[in-house]
Amino acid sequence: MVARFGTSARDGIVTPEAVLLEFDTAGLASRLLAAFLDAAIQLLVLLGVLLGVYGLSELGLDLGGLGTAFLYVLVFLLLFGYPAAFETLWRGRTPGKAALGLRVVTVEGGPIRFRHAAIRAMLGIFDKYLFTGMVGVLSVLATRRNQRLGDLVGGTIVLRERSGAKAPSAVRFAAPHGLEGYVASLDVGRLGHEDYGTIRSFLLRAPSLSPAARQHVAGQLAASTVTRLHAVPPPGLPPEVFLVCVAAAHQHRNAPAAMPAPFESVWAAPSSKGFARPPSAAPPARSHTGFTAPS
Repeated sequence: MVARFGTSARDGIVTPEAVLLEFDTAGLASRLLAAFLDAAIQLLVLLGVLLGVYGLSELGLDLGGLGTAFLYVLVFLLLFGYPAAFETLWRGRTPGKAALGLRVVTVEGGPIRFRHAAIRAMLGIFDKYLFTGMVGVLSVLATRRNQRLGDLVGGTIVLRERSGAKAPSAVRFAAPHGLEGYVASLDVGRLGHEDYGTIRSFLLRAPSLSPAARQHVAGQLAASTVTRLHAVPPPGLPPEVFLVCVAAAHQHRNAPAAMPAPFESVWAAPSSKGFARPPSAAPPARSHTGFTAPS
């Protein structure tokens, strides 16, 4: 695609069903506080066990090498088993993350499994505890999705579930009235998820643009999409309506069984001349502001 319109990776993720989910990743401060709470719990458990071992020794029970081995196993379980077990069994949360409203998910937006949690826990020993945690801090600051090394290798991200931002939501596009056959005929196999994200972002933000900017950006996106798909739009079809058709076809191709939301709920046609929304009982009006596909 030639045009780029607000497609930062931090805006959302595209699921295998071609649905873009918006989210907020956890920032450095909230992640550090969650890690501090988890470390405090781990330390309390370790101190409790050490006091228990000390109490047994005062009673004359000498555990010897068995006690030393037990302590090594306990430290391993606290550093590795604690985060791996909690994140696996509690759907991406530990007590610290739950207190801060954080959850670990895969980069596709799905729940993590043991292998994800195990990778995060193993690398967490390195990037959270070695070098006073600076490796993890620098990794979070340097990545656009606030990922530490365990997230990058494990394919995970940490989301904020409780925030003032709007909750993650799926957005679907339906074929414009009267253009269902054209949408069904579109071959969108060459349209990548990033290209779809660009089109989707424009369609949702178009109402906030001035009419001139809206038509200009729509024309650019439509022209580059026609070139990529080798599509032939109907004569006089407005560029923006063509983009809606492409978005609907892309979602239908990747999730044919999904029931799309009503057309007007996810895209509002501009009120300027040539782009007026057609009545529900009539086919869409043909506009004289259509675009010429590049040869």
